[in-house]
Amino acid sequence: MPLATTGELITSAATARSAVAAFNVITLEHVEAVIAGAESAGSPVVLQVSENAVKFRYGRLLPLARAAVAAAERAAVPVALHLDHIQSDDLLRQASDAGFSSVMYDAARLPYADNLAATKAAVDWAHAQGLWIEAELGRLGGKNGEPPLDAHAPGARTDPTEAHAFVTDSGVDALAVAIGSSHAMTTRTATLDHDLLKRLSATLDVPLVLHGSSGVPDAELAAAVAGGIAKVNVGTALNIAMTGAIRDFLAAHPEAVDSRKYLSVGREAMVDAVVRIVRVLRAAAATA
Repeated sequence: MPLATTGELITSAATARSAVAAFNVITLEHVEAVIAGAESAGSPVVLQVSENAVKFRYGRLLPLARAAVAAAERAAVPVALHLDHIQSDDLLRQASDAGFSSVMYDAARLPYADNLAATKAAVDWAHAQGLWIEAELGRLGGKNGEPPLDAHAPGARTDPTEAHAFVTDSGVDALAVAIGSSHAMTTRTATLDHDLLKRLSATLDVPLVLHGSSGVPDAELAAAVAGGIAKVNVGTALNIAMTGAIRDFLAAHPEAVDSRKYLSVGREAMVDAVVRIVRVLRAAAATA
């Protein structure tokens, strides 16, 4: 089917008090696993390519993007493409031609005023291209080699009053909020601040996004969806599944040299992870 747009999927989810899973992909096996898992669960999905993934691919966006588009157009469920955690303005400007309908522009590392100015400029450009744009306010850590952040550190979480001003002044279409999760967590031990999420949801009129969801237990994820999260970003959980399955396969088959053997095992492990997460979000929406 034709590519879906991220804006349509997330707006629809927010209206229905549900959430769409957005998975970061690095290889073609990631792309195939996410789509296969979404098809198995019968749910729409967002494929995300991060700036770090582009750096891994020798700085070239198009090879992975073209593969993702081709796979998405053959999917049995709606699939959208999202360019994630972009700091490079040059990469931002490649989004439309590469098939992406949305971008997460990441200036959260900057002081508030600089974050706002940079995001506003990105929003103005993106909207002129018909792109839906997400930003982040608060500190999640875990990106670009940083350790996962202490989510309880002073100033780490998103302030509702500041967030309202940021959304109003920047014109972003969605906001990723810091409510207790952190990027790159390898254990599912995050505890979310649901009272803060409730205040953010009541204060803001744009869809809310949860980053660092790999470290969030199922019950916490379900409560986040019930509390107003409409887009759930997942990356590390896929890499844990893939790497663990490949490690086990190679330990059991030290003679293996055909990469298809262990990559297929890794891909299937990612499919299982996608199905689990999508079903958690769908069950949460059903009880919201």
